This record gives sequence, C-alpha cells and structure tokens, in this order.
Amino acid sequence: MDALQQMRELLARQLDWGEAHVGFERALADFPGELQGVAPPGFAHTGWQFLEHMRRAQADILDFCVNPDYVYPGSLDEYWPGPAPLPGESWEATVADLTEDREALKRLALDESVDLFAPVPAARSDDQTIARGLILAADHNAYHLGQIIALRRVLGVWQDGPGWR
Repeated sequence: MDALQQMRELLARQLDWGEAHVGFERALADFPGELQGVAPPGFAHTGWQFLEHMRRAQADILDFCVNPDYVYPGSLDEYWPGPAPLPGESWEATVADLTEDREALKRLALDESVDLFAPVPAARSDDQTIARGLILAADHNAYHLGQIIALRRVLGVWQDGPGWR
C-alpha cells in the first residue's frame, strides 16, 4: 500500500476511532432526555448544544469541502442552537445526521479521485484543502465529545469501566 492510500485510511479512521478516546457511539448513547437541556454550574452549554453544534459544524465542513457554491456563515452564532431540542428535533435524529455526515467525510477521505491536498472548491486560500477539512472535523468532534463526557459525569449519567470502547 502506498503512502497516499495509508494517509487516506488514517484520515478516515481518525473521524471515529476510539483508540485514544471514547468513540461516538458510547459517548452519545442513552443521554437522558430530561438532562439534554441542562447546563450544570461550570458548563456554558448543555448536552444538546454540544451535540447539535457538532452536527452543524461537521455538516458545514463537509459542505465546504465539496460544494463549489458553499456560502460562508454570517456568524459563528449560527453553529450554536438553543439549550434544548425544539419540537421536531431529537437527540437520536441528530446523532443519525452526525453519523451520516461523518460517513460521507470518511468516503471523501477514501475516494482516490479526490486530491486531498488541492484547495477545496470554495477555498479562500491554498491551505484550505480536503485533508485540512477532514482533520478539522476529527479534531473538533473529539474536543466536543470530551466535553459531552465531562458533562455526563457531572450530571451522573456516565459510567467508566470495562467495555468503555
């Protein structure tokens, strides 16, 4: 296997692996509905806000990487929802959307017809590449997954121990 193919596979794995931290499925599973809109002392955001923020940011990164007509957000506030799901929104649906977009990013990483190091279609600079977008998505999601786990610990709805992966 050549180095570029190894890089593609590493980038795809990086989007959801649990080798260095708890994976998506465990971190997001079974978050009680009555606690999704709670921000305990010391936390600026609720579980719902972290989750929906991750979904919005990841969807935006995916769109940025593939859409030549990408529209830059007017404000970073667009990435943050209110404290609790609105009618018609749900934790499970948001997790499903987050997973679907993460799978699309993984397919993008593995697509040999995609030049990982060329600027994306809507780039404003030469360093805005697919590879950068993939790394940004993985890094951003890992950061907020950690916050969700810390929040769950404070709320008393997190179990450490065997099978944590």
